[in-house]
Amino acid sequence: MMNDHDETLAPDAGEKGLKATPRDPREAIVEALLELAGERNWEDVSIADVATRANLSLSAFRDLFPSKGAALAAFWRKIDKIVLDGTDGSLAEEPIKERLFDVLMRRLDALAPYKHGMEGIAAWTRSDPIAAAAVNRLDVNSMRFMLEAAGADSEGAVGALKLQGLALAWERVLRVWLRDGDQGLARTMAALDRELSRGEKLVARAQDMNRLAAPLFSLARSLFERRGPPSRERAREAEQTTEF
Repeated sequence: MMNDHDETLAPDAGEKGLKATPRDPREAIVEALLELAGERNWEDVSIADVATRANLSLSAFRDLFPSKGAALAAFWRKIDKIVLDGTDGSLAEEPIKERLFDVLMRRLDALAPYKHGMEGIAAWTRSDPIAAAAVNRLDVNSMRFMLEAAGADSEGAVGALKLQGLALAWERVLRVWLRDGDQGLARTMAALDRELSRGEKLVARAQDMNRLAAPLFSLARSLFERRGPPSRERAREAEQTTEF
């Protein structure tokens, strides 16, 4: 008879050569992907390679993730969760910049065990514009939660500017971090402080412009609402006058 411990260690049915099935297959895939990203070019890492490193079958990988990119997105979410779970109210009285600095330094702490994998991913994004755009989307989503963790607003037009600006700043900080061999991360902290100071100024300008433009937007909206949408007759006449 097989006891509970034996069931945990039993290989997937129909698969030969697998060792003990991981207790958390999703986590095993994410860990395997980051390991391989630090050892090979991203394009040379296949789904089968990741499944084998994770000690899972291809069918198990398929059940959990549709692609390597989806597993990479799960890694981003994993790092988000580590940072968010470690966020408390100890810096509530500090300025936004200081709170965000703390949040992003804790993000770097969470990434530290995966530094080699992050180097591989960075090399991939430098050589592939489509990859860079995909990773930028992951960064923007993560920065939304980093801003919220720091108590900063991320909504509206200015919020969208903050998110994209912070995502780009984060990528620049990561480049410094990847080359920073100092255990105290002095260069990385200086780069992060510099990027946040620059971003603070840009956001302040954007907020000023938004306040100046708000009355114009309100006026345009009220005029449109008063005039109403064009009738079918007017739309048809407009079409006829524009025909050649």
